[in-house]
Amino acid sequence: MHNHYVGRFAPSPSGQLHFGSLVTAVASYLDAKSHNGKWLLRMEDIDEPRCIKGVDKDILTTLEAHGLYWDGDVIYQSQQHARYQAVLDDLLTQQKAYFCTCTRKQIKAMGGVYNGHCRTEPVHSNTQDCAVRLKVDTQLEAFDDVLMGKVMPSNSSSDLIAEDVVLKRRDGLFSYNLVVILDDVFQQVNHVIRGCDLIDVTPLQRAVYHTLGYSTPEYGHVPVAAVAPGRKLSKQNRAAPVKNESALDNLVRVMHFLGFSFPNASEFGDIDSALKTAISMWNRKKVVKTPEIIVPQHESTYYSEPL
Repeated sequence: MHNHYVGRFAPSPSGQLHFGSLVTAVASYLDAKSHNGKWLLRMEDIDEPRCIKGVDKDILTTLEAHGLYWDGDVIYQSQQHARYQAVLDDLLTQQKAYFCTCTRKQIKAMGGVYNGHCRTEPVHSNTQDCAVRLKVDTQLEAFDDVLMGKVMPSNSSSDLIAEDVVLKRRDGLFSYNLVVILDDVFQQVNHVIRGCDLIDVTPLQRAVYHTLGYSTPEYGHVPVAAVAPGRKLSKQNRAAPVKNESALDNLVRVMHFLGFSFPNASEFGDIDSALKTAISMWNRKKVVKTPEIIVPQHESTYYSEPL
C-alpha cells in the first residue's frame, strides 16, 4: 500500500475554471482531505501557445474563494523543461526512446495506430524535426478505478500492446503523457482523482509508468459535466467561468452533481463549514458511477451563438 496520501489538482491555464473543472477540484480535494492527505496544485501550462496570460492567477483566486487551499508551492510545467529534457536525454542514451520522423499523414496510412516504423529503421540524419517516442512493450491492462470500478482498455482486446508513446512532439513541445507522469512522480502523487474524459488514456499512462520503472498511482474518475451528450463543458466550447461570489451555492451544486444529499447553502455560515461537512460526508462508494452528466445549458455560451 502507498505511504501517506498525496493527491493533486492540475488545471491548464487556457481558460478560467468552469463548473466541470470545479467538480474535479472539489472531488480531488475531498478525497485527499478525508484521507488526511496532501492536496497539491500544478499548472499544466506545457502547451504554452494555448495558455492565456494571467489566467493562472484567476484559477488560484477561484480556488481560494471556494476554500480550496493547496499544500506546498504551485508547480508550473513551463518552468520544468530542464527536468523533462534530462529524463528524455537519459532515455535516448539508454535506447529506451528513439527519434521519429513519421507525419500524421503517414500514421493515418498505418491505420491510425503507430506501427513502430522508426524503431526498426532508426533515424540517423538531422534529428531537429523529429518527435521522440518511448519504446513501450507492455500490454494495456484493465485497472481498478477507486470511483468507477474495473475499467477495461477501450476499443481493444486486453492483449493489445500499447503503441510507442510520443514524449516530445515534432514542434518541440513536450507531450502531456510524458510530463503528467514525470510531475506526478516528482511530486510523489499517489492518488489521482480527475474527470472521466481522461479514463480512456489511463491504461496507456499506466503502461508508460511501468516502462519508466515507476509505480502507478491509484486512479479515480468523476463524471464529466456536459451540455449535451458527448459535449463536455470545456474552454473550447466556451463554458461559463465559475462565479466566485456564489462559492457556497457552487459547492452545494458540486456535491449534488456527484450524488450526495448535501444540505442547502442556507444551512451553512460560510464556505469553510460547508467544506468541513463535505469532507466528513465524502464516500467514494456514493459518487455517481456514470461517465457524463448533462448540466443546464446556461453553463455554456455554446448554444447561444451560431455554430
